[in-house]
Amino acid sequence: MSGRTRQTVVVTGASAGIGRATAVVFAARGARVALLARGRAGLDAAAADVRAAGGQALPIVTDVAEWDQVESAARRVEEEFGRVDVWVNNAFTAAFGKFTDVSPEEFSQATRSTYLGYVHGTRAALQSMVPRDRGTVVQVGSALAYRGIPLQSAYCGAKHAIQGFTESVRCELLHDKSAVRVTMVQMPAVNTPQFTWLRTHLPRHAQPVPPIYQPEVAARAVLRAADHPQRREYWVGTSTALTLLANAVVPGLLDRYLARTGFDSQQTDALRLPEGHGNLLAPADEKDDYGAHGVFDDQAHTFDPQVWASRHHMGKAVAAAGLVGAGYALLRRRSSP
Repeated sequence: MSGRTRQTVVVTGASAGIGRATAVVFAARGARVALLARGRAGLDAAAADVRAAGGQALPIVTDVAEWDQVESAARRVEEEFGRVDVWVNNAFTAAFGKFTDVSPEEFSQATRSTYLGYVHGTRAALQSMVPRDRGTVVQVGSALAYRGIPLQSAYCGAKHAIQGFTESVRCELLHDKSAVRVTMVQMPAVNTPQFTWLRTHLPRHAQPVPPIYQPEVAARAVLRAADHPQRREYWVGTSTALTLLANAVVPGLLDRYLARTGFDSQQTDALRLPEGHGNLLAPADEKDDYGAHGVFDDQAHTFDPQVWASRHHMGKAVAAAGLVGAGYALLRRRSSP
């Protein structure tokens, strides 16, 4: 058994979605996986998935918004599994709706869970890794870390903050000539249970902005980032690459485009669930397991050519070519009578 297969890995937000799929891909090569999340039923089911995949599981009920809980979880991991090799920050909560409809309390909680959750996870990881000059932190990001969209102001703000925070910490580690690595994986829209259990002020059921990808696509990218953390950032999916490049070139055009399309593209035709309370203040999977996937399996992709291209250091070139083509088509449409 290689050293890699004996890794100790911590995954936050591990009871569902990307976090759960990530725990399973690490487990498939024999890793010891500590799963941190708030919901007991979801955690227990995720732990069963990890064991079925061939790994060891340590589920720990943890609210990442609370530093003392994260610190306690990190200590327990080291006591039971040994030093942490990889820490994956993924947990978040969200409140969907226009900024003026989201209450200050909702906004604050989403920010604490998402942004401060990553801060707390990174702090716990570095406390273990820096003294031994070894280890990797993977931040599960989003295209929305660069490009804000309507109806997700709390989430977009937190992801932007995580991006800036991560860059700052990376610079400090470089200054100290540390061998500890911090990398970020910018994700596309993913088919996770969040769109069933999020706090929403929308009139209709929330959905990811198409194209939608399965959590396993994201999980494989996290695994690769952990194995190759020398790259400061990974982009997952053609939609992510095109969005980030377009935002760098024509952000004003994207503002207007999203103002026209961003409301309908984030809602299905179905009315929202009548309870609509979501998991903002309490876990939705405390008693019921939701699994890794959301309700959009029939629309979600299991592969994207950009991911293959990125593995071969061609991702940005491919995306740039696509952006040029899209821009040319747009100009032709505008100039046509």
